[in-house]
Amino acid sequence: MKISQKGLYALQAMMMLARHYQQGAIKIREIAQEERLPEKFLEIILIELKNARMVESMRGARGGYRLRRDPSSIHLSEVIRVIDGPLAPFGDAEHLRDLISRDPSHRALYKVFLAVRNAAARILESTTVADIASIADLPDSKKPARRPRVDGERVFSQTPAIGSEPEDSHVLVRVRG
Repeated sequence: MKISQKGLYALQAMMMLARHYQQGAIKIREIAQEERLPEKFLEIILIELKNARMVESMRGARGGYRLRRDPSSIHLSEVIRVIDGPLAPFGDAEHLRDLISRDPSHRALYKVFLAVRNAAARILESTTVADIASIADLPDSKKPARRPRVDGERVFSQTPAIGSEPEDSHVLVRVRG
């Protein structure tokens, strides 16, 4: 599944609005600054979210945007569908089912694609903006950011299995290429 930059910005804006849900309307400039988003692009995104009835705007000196519903009732799938369209990473489910029935030599492959599509959709449909906006999940601003050294190689950071190392440690995997 691929999410557009616009979709990512929309989710970041929704997270910020969720963190400030009890504070009322937040100005676009404040959202853009806190989330480091381009203000003009954010305006377009917020209008789309407003038209989808996920946010509402308030006029005046205390104006701005706020979530229209409780953050725990707004699912990531809703936001992504409004901004990027269907969730399906491998085409629509009906098309995949048709391929499964018509192409026996590749049936196993299409079944895997259908399972991936369904799993991604289930995760996005069961995760709310409140789930990802939790203050407890924000990085600790007192800790310096860890930067992996690259030395001419691509470096990928992987989080270790739960219970194998301290929670904030990472394992670096170097791939030549």
